[in-house]
Amino acid sequence: MKKLLFILIAFLAFANGNAQILDPAKWTTKIEKKSENNYILTFNAIIEKDWHLYSQFTAEGGSLPLEIIFKNQKGNFNLVGKAKESKTTTAFNDIFEVNETYFEKKAQIQQEITITNPKITKIEVNLNYQVCKEACINIEKNFTFTIPAVSKTAAMATVATDLTTVDSAKVDTAVTNTDVNKEQVVAPEKVPVLDTKPSKQRGLWSIFFIAFLSGFAALLTPCVFPMIPMTVSFFTKQSKTKAKGIRNAIIYGIAIIFIYVVLGFLVTWIFGADALNALSTNVWFNIIFFVLLVTFAASFLGAFEIMLPNSWANKVDNQADRGGIIGILFMALALAIVSFSCTGPIVGTLLVEAASKGGIAPIVGMFGFSLALALPFMLFAMFPGWLNSLPKSGGWLNTVKVVLGFLELALAFKFLSNADLVLQLHFLEREVFLAIWIAIFGTLAFYLFGKITLPHDSPMNHISVGRLSLGLVVLAFTIYLIPGIWGAPLKLISGFPPPMTYSESPYGVGNSKGGSDVSAQILPEGAHLGPHDLIAFEDYEKGLAYAKSVNKPILLDFTGYACVNCRKMEDYVWSDPAILKILQDEVVLISLYVDDKRELPKSEQYVSKETGKEIVSVGNKWSDFQITRYKANAQPYYIVLDVEENMLSDKPESYNSNINAYKGWLREGIDRFKKVK
Repeated sequence: MKKLLFILIAFLAFANGNAQILDPAKWTTKIEKKSENNYILTFNAIIEKDWHLYSQFTAEGGSLPLEIIFKNQKGNFNLVGKAKESKTTTAFNDIFEVNETYFEKKAQIQQEITITNPKITKIEVNLNYQVCKEACINIEKNFTFTIPAVSKTAAMATVATDLTTVDSAKVDTAVTNTDVNKEQVVAPEKVPVLDTKPSKQRGLWSIFFIAFLSGFAALLTPCVFPMIPMTVSFFTKQSKTKAKGIRNAIIYGIAIIFIYVVLGFLVTWIFGADALNALSTNVWFNIIFFVLLVTFAASFLGAFEIMLPNSWANKVDNQADRGGIIGILFMALALAIVSFSCTGPIVGTLLVEAASKGGIAPIVGMFGFSLALALPFMLFAMFPGWLNSLPKSGGWLNTVKVVLGFLELALAFKFLSNADLVLQLHFLEREVFLAIWIAIFGTLAFYLFGKITLPHDSPMNHISVGRLSLGLVVLAFTIYLIPGIWGAPLKLISGFPPPMTYSESPYGVGNSKGGSDVSAQILPEGAHLGPHDLIAFEDYEKGLAYAKSVNKPILLDFTGYACVNCRKMEDYVWSDPAILKILQDEVVLISLYVDDKRELPKSEQYVSKETGKEIVSVGNKWSDFQITRYKANAQPYYIVLDVEENMLSDKPESYNSNINAYKGWLREGIDRFKKVK
């Protein structure tokens, strides 16, 4: 009967119109005694697929961190250190430009406490956290832990505090507390799913392709390219049959892949799956990476050569004479050592870049790099006639090396920019960063056109068509960068330079007053300039009053300061000229921030009838407004209303990067408003 009643309630909630109350994290809790006065409070969460729950240690400036609030702590108990967490994932967010730390699939948090008041019987805890997928949700949960009586706890085993050894599915629960939050009835999820592939998987694929291209670039350097015909000819001539020659060359290629994958495995194993990622977010390590890449760049440009000791190469070369599979493996190792002066900087840069992804990214990166390096040896062994089509070694190989040097130098300033952003020193603001890149790529264009020569360049009377073509591409890219100093968004390199807000003039050089004519106008009462200088209201009543005065429909935007997909919608959808024109001329924009931490006046604070929560902040107010009126709690969440607060579109809209679909949805509501009017 209870199951039948639950199904009926869920069905009615669904049929009642677009209910989208989401609760992707399901919590259980327990309390266990550790010693005479010490207890361990444990929070276990099961997180729905593809959702991220952000850690209390996630970087500032990104998604909201988990916050643990002990309501009745004063005079009753003390906290022993910071709450400990189970394994997390860290990944770079190119919208907020910070490394975010979050839980996937499950989370466990443990806090040790020391009881100071023997009369206390309950511990009340409040969890505030954010979960994101295509939408972001800010959730508040209340838990009550009942301190077990001595007779019930005497037999308890001492709880393990090392979270890496705790399996929440296997630990017996001494006293279980259920999630007492009354916030929502979960209805079927209707948030549009545009990409169900986990972001971590997409990151690994991008690392693989970047690594593969890097391996191909290394193949065209003076240290590696000349060895292709030499090595393939050796295998085909020394082998008794053609088939054996092909087999040995294939084993040689597999050995190259094996060596570099082992390198990636060792980096991951020695430092840990996520340790490199954590290091890459550190200011000093970003500075070290900057110095390292500048050193690599100087080597490629011809200042000096980075080489491993010759004794290493000689010892490995001697082992290669043993023959058989072992000999071939040592031949591949000899290639790696001899070519290190060219491949070393590329491999180093690749490992640094893979470190920012964490996990097995170094292994994936080394596999992609070595695959590109090994394929030519295997293919030319299968088809020796192709060797005749290879271009002859010459000055063009050094040109490839120099181009890589310029690219290393440009990438180095990205790491220096990361350190500057974290420290907020404003030494490397957007204009300075772009000026440096313009200088680097402009100089590279001059080099490719033959106007600049470097130490190891061969004399030339003319430039090839290929070099001229590459020079034109680099010159075009350099010219593309120049308007960025005056405020152009430069979407092709989004995420590399500092954001527009981190600049001497947020609207570009020579345009300190703003990017649109609206900046010169007197704003309506309660309004401010929002994204793209749109007139926006952050108070519903003031925005509604203005909409009535100008008789325009309302675009109600439930958003958050730490909502990454809200920023994506604003940056990539609202910036489209067709959408921007509609937002400027045909609607009144009301943006309600559900994570606004400003405290409401005492007279305006209340307890929600819908969720039972205390509404004490501006964000609480707008979150409760969204839940109570629209039965939804995800952001971004858009609704088109008339001045009587009636919904004009058939359904609300959420995250949707399809510009035409979003425009059609807007037009639907606006056209209905005009017909009624």
